[in-house]
Amino acid sequence: MSAAPQGGRRAAVLAQQIRESAQALATLEREFPDNPAAMDYFYKLFHRVYCEGGRAQPEGTLVGTTCVQVPDEIVRAAGGVPVRLCSGSHAFDLAGADFMPAKSCSLVKATLGLLQDERPAWLDSLDRVVNLTTCDQKKKAGQMMEELGCQVHHLEFPPSKDSEHARAFWRASVRDFVRAAERMTGGRVTRASLRESILAVSRAQAAYRRLQRLRAESPALLLGKDAFLVTNAYFFDDLERWTGAVDALVAELEARREAGISAALRRAPRILFTGSPPVFPNLKIPVLVEQAGGVIVADETCSANRMLNDAVSVDEWNLYDMVDAVADRYLKPCTCPIFTSNGDRLRRLLDLARTHAVDGVVYQAFAGCQVYEMEHHSVSRALAEAGLPCLYVETDYSPDDVGQLSTRVEAFIESLRSRRRRRQ
Repeated sequence: MSAAPQGGRRAAVLAQQIRESAQALATLEREFPDNPAAMDYFYKLFHRVYCEGGRAQPEGTLVGTTCVQVPDEIVRAAGGVPVRLCSGSHAFDLAGADFMPAKSCSLVKATLGLLQDERPAWLDSLDRVVNLTTCDQKKKAGQMMEELGCQVHHLEFPPSKDSEHARAFWRASVRDFVRAAERMTGGRVTRASLRESILAVSRAQAAYRRLQRLRAESPALLLGKDAFLVTNAYFFDDLERWTGAVDALVAELEARREAGISAALRRAPRILFTGSPPVFPNLKIPVLVEQAGGVIVADETCSANRMLNDAVSVDEWNLYDMVDAVADRYLKPCTCPIFTSNGDRLRRLLDLARTHAVDGVVYQAFAGCQVYEMEHHSVSRALAEAGLPCLYVETDYSPDDVGQLSTRVEAFIESLRSRRRRRQ
């Protein structure tokens, strides 16, 4: 590994990240008319954290996580404050490319770039990371994080979820993680603390599901660019404040529905978004879709639907059963493409397409993200059999391809409009 960028260069990386974030927020706030007032909470939150160096998390030991399959409930029960390290910054992507292969996934490179010497102020005190062994790039990135000075726990994830052996393996990993979390935070996971954290996360997930149900309505009540900002805020916001802000957004959307106010035209093509996750400030493709007149009404990505859709189901509120129930929640419903079979992911996509009455699917794959690149063939085939057009987009965090992508996205949205007119 080469040496980390020094002094002036690192300051330039942080300055570029701030400019990127400010520009992305300006687009989200100003280029779309009549945003819900409740979205101001999220716009200001991202301004404060990404542009002004503020911190949103409550006081406590920060524990960085690199995947939505790391059980937040365990970290919270041990007294830690989980913060997701997945970054969408092109500046951090370029910094990470100093010591990762050029063809690596932008998300993994940006996460490594984020963790170098001079970090954003909201991550200043972070030196503990839980790295899930999902894709090969994340596995190898864990060792690089150690070389950057982080105390890393490698949480082992099975490559399959369909066997009892895989389930037992993952449960054993999560039980080991309980002890690791306690060592990281100096706290203890008790029956009371785990119950409290399960219930707190469940309240947040319930708020998210209420929002999802509203997104199924026609005409659309919320644009996808705002929905992604809401779920990205879950990465780092205070859990109770985030839940309250989502409840306020749901209440406003319900009032707007009663008043006949929608976020998109009734005939706007309805889009299901899937593939590599949109992570702030890289909301390039969702913004292009909605600038072209489409509206993203649902997603199957790890930064949104997969992160918050499914709750922990507890039979007995004792510590042993709760830990296993938490483990099951992070394996059974998971539709990550790293698994040997993608049958559940196909079923989830088709179910979302049906319940949200979508006209087409946009599939984003980051260049170098092999699992999403490989899986798009079987997904496209299943969508075609269901009569759903799909636009496959290979991209990264660079702004250089916006012009070319804009042309492709506009053509896809227009083709969906034409398709709908032919049916009428």
